[in-house]
Amino acid sequence: MWDTYFELIDANINDVNVIHRLRTMSDIGLRSRMLVRDVMSSPAITINEEAPANQVAGLMDKHRLGCIIVTSKEGKPLGIITERDLVRRVLAKNIKPDSLEAKEVMTSPLITIEPGEKISEVARRMSRLNIRRLGVMYKGQLVGVLSSKDVLGVMPELIEIIQEQALMEGENRAQEAGEESTPLAGYCDSCGGWSDNLKESNGEFICEDCAAELESEE
Repeated sequence: MWDTYFELIDANINDVNVIHRLRTMSDIGLRSRMLVRDVMSSPAITINEEAPANQVAGLMDKHRLGCIIVTSKEGKPLGIITERDLVRRVLAKNIKPDSLEAKEVMTSPLITIEPGEKISEVARRMSRLNIRRLGVMYKGQLVGVLSSKDVLGVMPELIEIIQEQALMEGENRAQEAGEESTPLAGYCDSCGGWSDNLKESNGEFICEDCAAELESEE
């Protein structure tokens, strides 16, 4: 799906900002190696570096976003403006938003990642650098934004995958090592006696003595 999407961007780059896709877990087909492109927000909403700061606030409100990517006249990503940036650098200083340009408010440079990177590795990087949002670049073009909220949204699925993988790997290791399964304890279906090591035979669980008798009769 995303390979086709990226080819569309390459062929018609001017229309990137009008491309809209809804991606649910069922749409993307959850994989054991979940990638950035599976959960990122796309397209990224951008604003020119010379636009007034009040337009940034307007875009955030219109699209219900927590950040806007600032670009050069050529469309190159330069930085990011978050709600916190507006509060700290504009409102807290009692500056009129229309008197500042976006480039004066943004946090720069914009830290970027690629769509093919693993979410697990990116999450560790975000934690280490104390960053909540990253730009996603593909072939030199900004194709989306990944936020800590996006990552947290798929954490339950990631944890479930890790648990399933650990269980499967444990079972595989046990089979390779020739380990036997845990003995089954209970009452013998044949003689009614207690056994710490029941054996399955023809749909019944029987003790070792009954199993031996059954084998001798055969």
